[in-house]
Amino acid sequence: QVQLVESGGGLVQAGDSLRLSCVASIRTFSYTGMGWFRQAPGKEREFVASTSSLGRTTSYADSVKGRFTISRDNAKNTLYLQMNSLKPEDTAVYYCTAGHMGNHPSLYNYWGQGTQVTVSS
Repeated sequence: QVQLVESGGGLVQAGDSLRLSCVASIRTFSYTGMGWFRQAPGKEREFVASTSSLGRTTSYADSVKGRFTISRDNAKNTLYLQMNSLKPEDTAVYYCTAGHMGNHPSLYNYWGQGTQVTVSS
């Protein structure tokens, strides 16, 4: 059974950094596209970043480009999201997801339970 377990969320101040991790119990992790989405209260789930199976290709939402970095360690079946210069509008539940690389939720087959990120001003 596939499981995605996120960690690393928390409460920080604007301008701070956080690194999210996602450990995936996927036998074919190194062949699987991965992504991060987020959902703020009262808003739809939105794309944050995605990476190809080997991490050679990445994609970001315009709102996080230049501040967030997605990466992966296939030897550890782990996906990361380094978030720098955090803003209050980054406050959301962040979800790790596995499937095909892309910016639409329908491209992904598996989702984690989410980790809360709260950025105070």
